[in-house]
Amino acid sequence: MSKQHPRIVDLSETEPNRRRGGDLRTLLTPATVGSTSGFMGLAIIKPGERIGEHYHPYSEEFVYVVSGALEVDLDGEPFALRAEQGLMIPVDMRHRFRNVGDEEARMVFHLGPLAPHPSLGHVDTEETESALSGPQLTVGGPDAGRTAEPSEVIK
Repeated sequence: MSKQHPRIVDLSETEPNRRRGGDLRTLLTPATVGSTSGFMGLAIIKPGERIGEHYHPYSEEFVYVVSGALEVDLDGEPFALRAEQGLMIPVDMRHRFRNVGDEEARMVFHLGPLAPHPSLGHVDTEETESALSGPQLTVGGPDAGRTAEPSEVIK
């Protein structure tokens, strides 16, 4: 049986993913550190930007706002979310984030458990302006955190 080893991943080692809006960076994933229970990343959202509505059919999502002012829609109902607040989003709950402030917002996110297959990890319910270009981030399974070709994307 192989033993996991700790690994530090610097934000500069991650690739920006703007496909869903904002700048999503996955840092700690099965692909980068061999995690088995979930993955963690950082969303960087400029004023006026949003992360398109989606849901996770297998995982809960935990978010912590490090800086900035966001509005989150949870199953269509808006809520204010500000720096130093956390939120747990249950499985299957539709959600989107909007930066409603005048400064960049930074939000740490963690999803767990890992979906057994990427198709169970993330379901987009709307397209963002950047959805037609760039790689698709997969969530779950052995390739969680890696990018998938458009043919692997479930819409």
